[in-house]
Amino acid sequence: MKNLAPVTFIVSIMLVLLSIFMSIPAIAFGNSASSNAEAFSYPAAGIFAAALLGLLATRRQSHRLQPRYMFLLTVSSWLIISLLCALPLYLSDLRLSMTDAVFESFSGITTTGSTVLSGLDAMAPDILLWRSIIQWIGGIGIIGMFVAVLPFLGIGGMRLFATESSEWTEKALPRMKSLSRGLLFVYCALTVVCALVYWSSGMDLFNAINHAFTTISTGGYSTSDSSMGQFDSNLILLESSLFMALGAMPFFLFVRELHGQHGVLLKDQQVRAFVGLLVAAALIMTLYRLWLHEDHPLDLFVSALFNVTSIVTTTGYASEDYLLWGPFTSVAFFFLTFVGGCSGSTSGGMKIFRFQLSFMVLREQFRRLLHPRAVLTRNFNGRAVSDEIIASMIAYVFVFLVCMAIMTLSLSLMNIDLTTSLTASITALTNVGPGLGTLIGPAGNFASLPDAAKWILSAGMILGRLELLSVIILFSPAFWRT
Repeated sequence: MKNLAPVTFIVSIMLVLLSIFMSIPAIAFGNSASSNAEAFSYPAAGIFAAALLGLLATRRQSHRLQPRYMFLLTVSSWLIISLLCALPLYLSDLRLSMTDAVFESFSGITTTGSTVLSGLDAMAPDILLWRSIIQWIGGIGIIGMFVAVLPFLGIGGMRLFATESSEWTEKALPRMKSLSRGLLFVYCALTVVCALVYWSSGMDLFNAINHAFTTISTGGYSTSDSSMGQFDSNLILLESSLFMALGAMPFFLFVRELHGQHGVLLKDQQVRAFVGLLVAAALIMTLYRLWLHEDHPLDLFVSALFNVTSIVTTTGYASEDYLLWGPFTSVAFFFLTFVGGCSGSTSGGMKIFRFQLSFMVLREQFRRLLHPRAVLTRNFNGRAVSDEIIASMIAYVFVFLVCMAIMTLSLSLMNIDLTTSLTASITALTNVGPGLGTLIGPAGNFASLPDAAKWILSAGMILGRLELLSVIILFSPAFWRT
């Protein structure tokens, strides 16, 4: 048990912070008629007490974390926090079942954005704020994990982005702390700017704050059943598209920009491919809808750009039911669900860089067919791409497809149709939010699914957020051998 002391210590610190965040809705709306103050204050007090006990129990033990326990820390912290975040939802006047509360919490903390709730327009403001807060917490957690943890673990090709911040050595600690402060500053600054921009564009302050939390975190929870369609403003949709895109870009590049390395963001191969994809997909959908004799090309482009950005960044907002645009756009959105944003961002999905590496390997194979004796090199953003990175990426893609197949088959056993089963599995693993079809599409939600399906999808959200392999390795007997 002594080996678990560092894990207990770090998780306890996280729980102290969680208890503070959990107190915010009770403090902000404790005097309102629809207050759920006790649903927040009692769990917050209990979590703080448990965290304090954990800190006291491990205060005299070594906090040096062994590499293998990084896997355990990563998975346990996300699971524990996701479960605890469900308590206010379960204890509130929403009268949710434990299954629905856990599903909503898992979706929030993983910034997936799938929901079982309806009637958001009339819902208590403390619950709406809490949903936004847990997505904001999840967003900064995701950034830290992708920058410092996953490259260290070598998960899914993330070794390509390894820096001093992901070495976890005493020599790298000062640089890691400096980067962590920079990432937190950028994340908070973007959130504040986003809220101010929304507020100045016509949102009231409450909506501006909530949507800033869920935009920068690319989470997608809204304060209305009609999502961003409630505002009916091209300006707000364009602003939201911009901030969703910023949330899906590598945050460590923002820090480098602040430190005087100007231009690194625009020079990054991921960022250029990401922006190019958003614009190209939006233009193609706009032209398709014009071809179908729809009017107002500017409105069509803004709507297409917003919804494409929402899906690619795995935010999950919707301004309208894009499944009504025609079969071509429905199929296009299905494939865009897989993509995701950049590594080191708040977005989910398979990530742009994996598609770029796949094209790189494909091009290399074509060249080998033409020139069998040629000496070929692989480079990404000026860094060599080793066979180890390619193998790790291939393993990730294979496990993703296997998990998708297992989840889809499991859901189909519950008499759920193919479209719903398949797209629900994909949207959980990629942390996108809405699927396709009438049940879980942009105009629906996940409330009507069986409880067993919600537990499977909740597990899929955690699997997808933690890049699959870091969770699956815990089920390996070799991991637990001394």
